[in-house]
Amino acid sequence: MSEPVTLDVVIVGAGFSGLYMLHRMRGLGFTARVYEAGGGVGGTWYWNRYPGARVDIESHEYSYSFSPELEDEWVWSERYAAQPELLSYLNHVADRFDLRRDIQFETRVTSAHFDEAAGRWSVRTDQGETISARFCVMAIGCLSVTKEVDLPGAETYQGQSYHTGQWPHAGVDFSGQRVGVIGTGSSAIQSIPQIARQAAQLTVFQRTANYSVPAHNGPADPQVVARWKANRAALRAQARVAPVGFLSWDQSEALAVDTPPEERERVYEERWRRGGFAMGGAFADTTIDMAANAPAAKFVADKIRAIVKDPVTAEKLIPKSYPFATKRLCVDIDYHVTYNRENVDLVDLREEPIETITPTGVRTAARDYAFDSIVYAIGFDAMTGPLTRIDIRGRGGLALKDKWAEGPKTYLGLMVAGFPNLFIVTGSGSPSVLSNMVVSIEQHVDWISDCLAWLHGRQQSVIEATAEAEDAWVAHVNEAAAGTLYVQANSWYLGANIPGKPRVFMPYVAGVGVYREKCDEVAARGYEGFAVSAAA
Repeated sequence: MSEPVTLDVVIVGAGFSGLYMLHRMRGLGFTARVYEAGGGVGGTWYWNRYPGARVDIESHEYSYSFSPELEDEWVWSERYAAQPELLSYLNHVADRFDLRRDIQFETRVTSAHFDEAAGRWSVRTDQGETISARFCVMAIGCLSVTKEVDLPGAETYQGQSYHTGQWPHAGVDFSGQRVGVIGTGSSAIQSIPQIARQAAQLTVFQRTANYSVPAHNGPADPQVVARWKANRAALRAQARVAPVGFLSWDQSEALAVDTPPEERERVYEERWRRGGFAMGGAFADTTIDMAANAPAAKFVADKIRAIVKDPVTAEKLIPKSYPFATKRLCVDIDYHVTYNRENVDLVDLREEPIETITPTGVRTAARDYAFDSIVYAIGFDAMTGPLTRIDIRGRGGLALKDKWAEGPKTYLGLMVAGFPNLFIVTGSGSPSVLSNMVVSIEQHVDWISDCLAWLHGRQQSVIEATAEAEDAWVAHVNEAAAGTLYVQANSWYLGANIPGKPRVFMPYVAGVGVYREKCDEVAARGYEGFAVSAAA
């Protein structure tokens, strides 16, 4: 074992969160280093390279706002940037701010234990290193641990297997192949049209249909770009307090239940033509009232029936088991129309469930399917998974995974009682995945940075959420979720996709603006709900 490295701040992860966190720490004069399991920067956009991978928020909004110079010099090529462009952007950021010299790649953090006597974190990596740090910032993302393939017989399959979250960096050529895709979540909805254009035959296995709206993607609109540049400061300020952290959602204050049917249809149609998440903001009561939700669900169902020529396939593609927009809306390019191709088939697993993966393909209750390749688009152990797979131990040796055995408990989604000086970026109990992640990331990083500067200025070095504040926040988060339709969907928001995971709604639904105001209020009151002290 080498001698321990001593730092002020350890940062885990080199995606959007970790890069900005490092930049802020340097600006405050703290010694900091990022530890990244991958071979380069990018986080989500380093790992997710499956066909069709792209952002679902308009590019100019899904970008850093902390540097006007950075915004001036970077020009997006598409309305919704694809993975290669997003990765290029983050590499540009790393180079522009000279961040790489404080990033250690191909190094996975395996444990982080709090030393109560020293008031420091002892962090270990898979390279045999130990780092002693006053503060530890988990910037590892909400969707960075892929769900394991748990289908019987998977290990016997003799063809090629791929997971959308662990895609080969060299890419995959499916030309002439028989391909099976298992799953119809976001990554499947993006990749299926691309794979269909290559494969000789594509069979999609769907457990639950997903609501998906058209992106209407294309080259960046010069008029939109010009408007954004001319009004950028004001538009950024609006986005920071918008319910979901971006403006193209365009949240209406009108109620669907008070709107005449003809006017509702006109609004839906206009937003469908606009594309992207605009459908989600059509009416203020869509996700809180079934009477308001039903017309939106019917509108999308009718669109699917109009697009998909085979009525049997169309009905299979229409979600029926949960309300509209209570899982994250998917934004697609040619998803539904792909099922009009002669080389694409859809298998409804409610009618013929998978029994086993065989050496040659997939066996359902109805028949055997032979494939040259199988793509598992089965998602992630979201939000808590990236944290609980690291051996994190707080006061008294308490393991985070044990504290969260019945579901995640945090104060503001930022800190956990019993785990001093451990910060989480976009953790459970914050708007996180219900928002524009970059806006939420910047808000969290800025809050953490301001907190550390505040501690330093007062010669304090330990901060910890109190159990009382944590309990009150968890109750508030749960109460907010219970007042919505989100809890009626078996989504990864509740951990429903992971066998044995507690069913707890993890994000904070009250909105980015409301949450930001609460965080600012806590800080203004001398970090109310936190215990602060000097080191022993």
